[in-house]
Amino acid sequence: MQEPLEILLVDVSEKLAEGQALDIRDAAHLSPASCRMGHFDEVGSSDVIIVTAGARQNPGEPRSNLVDRNYKIMESIFGSIGTIKPSCVVLMVSNPVDILTHIAQKITGLPKNQVIGSGTFLDSGRLRNKLSQILNMSPSSIHANMLGEHGDTQFVGWSLATVAGAPLLSSPLMQNADLEEIEKTIANQAYEIIEAKGSTYYGVGYHVATLAKSIIDNGRKVYPICNYIEKYDTYLSFPAVLGSNGATPVELNLSKDELAKLEACAKNTKAICDKYD
Repeated sequence: MQEPLEILLVDVSEKLAEGQALDIRDAAHLSPASCRMGHFDEVGSSDVIIVTAGARQNPGEPRSNLVDRNYKIMESIFGSIGTIKPSCVVLMVSNPVDILTHIAQKITGLPKNQVIGSGTFLDSGRLRNKLSQILNMSPSSIHANMLGEHGDTQFVGWSLATVAGAPLLSSPLMQNADLEEIEKTIANQAYEIIEAKGSTYYGVGYHVATLAKSIIDNGRKVYPICNYIEKYDTYLSFPAVLGSNGATPVELNLSKDELAKLEACAKNTKAICDKYD
């Protein structure tokens, strides 16, 4: 019989964590999980550690500006947690997520496949929502991903995008679509939300919950997440099989132009990450 799931909420403000836990607990009768406030010394025994803490991104501010501020926060968090059990999977959400995932792996010493980030999973959802409006169909029937990084240089893997097994770009409804404008709109969508309400909450929350479920249930589903790509010796947002052992990147036959964009993302990300080794 599977043990009941327990969610621990840990924050430097215990009052805030307690309030959030009480709020979430009100939905416990609709969920297989319980929720309570926890403490840093309890976190290390978790199956999944999700890190969302970080400096607030100001309106119009690039995610890359947050590295130095959030590096110190990551050191404090993992220093407070202490020893982490060897089988744990760490899921980073704090921005810039690709770089902070690298930093978290270095600090924790866990295998690279067990330290991952939410990556472009949310961005890919935004892309499918946008395309669903053009194609007049459910987003779940569209297979298209944002790749590279969860940041300003992310790009659409148009060559691999499909609908009902057919290339997306072969659809008559896509013939007059401005692909560059779609790509730019998706990359900047978070800035619109931050400008309007200060931060993103619901979209990213649901996507992260989906990733956590795939880890806990060993779902072995493929998601465009931040994971270590050996070829480039860095973390990138790239489709990977996600299960209880973490992430395993899949092989993709990208176009020449898309490969160039991916390599540019890898070079930029690695250059920043190397400063923190």
